[in-house]
Amino acid sequence: MNFFEKLERKLGRYAIRDLPRIIVLLYGIGVVIQFINPMLYYMFFSLDGGAVLHGQIWRVITFMMYPPITFGGRLGITGILLNVMIIPTYYFLGSTLERIWGSFRFNVYFLLGIIGHVAGAVAAYLIWGVNVYLTPVYLNFSLFIAVALTFPETQFFIWGVLPVKAKYLALAETAIYLYEFITGPVITKLEVGLSLLNVILFFLLTRNVRKFSPKEIKRKKEFKAQTKIKPAGRTRHRCAVCGRTEEDGPQMEFRYCSKCAGSYEYCQDHLYTHQHVTGNPQDLPPQ
Repeated sequence: MNFFEKLERKLGRYAIRDLPRIIVLLYGIGVVIQFINPMLYYMFFSLDGGAVLHGQIWRVITFMMYPPITFGGRLGITGILLNVMIIPTYYFLGSTLERIWGSFRFNVYFLLGIIGHVAGAVAAYLIWGVNVYLTPVYLNFSLFIAVALTFPETQFFIWGVLPVKAKYLALAETAIYLYEFITGPVITKLEVGLSLLNVILFFLLTRNVRKFSPKEIKRKKEFKAQTKIKPAGRTRHRCAVCGRTEEDGPQMEFRYCSKCAGSYEYCQDHLYTHQHVTGNPQDLPPQ
């Protein structure tokens, strides 16, 4: 069991459930603020390193209210409509990662990015004595890179017509990142660098790049077909790690691990994070 798995066993219960919903709620508030007066964001909510050091801790979270799409000024109807179209996409990407990784891993992924941005803003203030207003724009875009690393063969339809695999879109997006990192101002270099560093650190820490083969997809479909009917009076599924059942929530999903010796079932939060049972008594999961 590696360091991250031990950390999840200790702290996983404290993970924020449905974090993508909170994130898109912040985006929605940011759209309203941008529509009323963009300066309100910079005066009271932006990531101001000096203000954070002087006690305005709320900026560590509220800087996430920066809308995904802005035009450098107050948003008009067109800007609002574009944000209304793009924000559900971020929710889809985030919720997909949360379902596959589990809440704890998604929390770590996104919070690592936030911590990196806060550290960058504070360091810039301490070193150069100036405030650099870092925004979460590239951190938001890094969600797609995480999805592409997890599901590289998944196809996305550009303009609803042209099918392109996620891995190729991620390569193109990374190339744009690198170009903007090289040619952009200092703020852009910090935002791009911190967002890419977040992706690299997380996947090195968790070794969470997984490919889902057709065989695995078929096995999941067969498992779902076999578990549609639940015997009356008792639960059918129980996680071997945390003990949760399908009664704990209508969205709970359970799978058997093909690498464990024996029939051990796990919830979505522990399917990829549990210690594999090899048959030795010391490897048995806690009940």
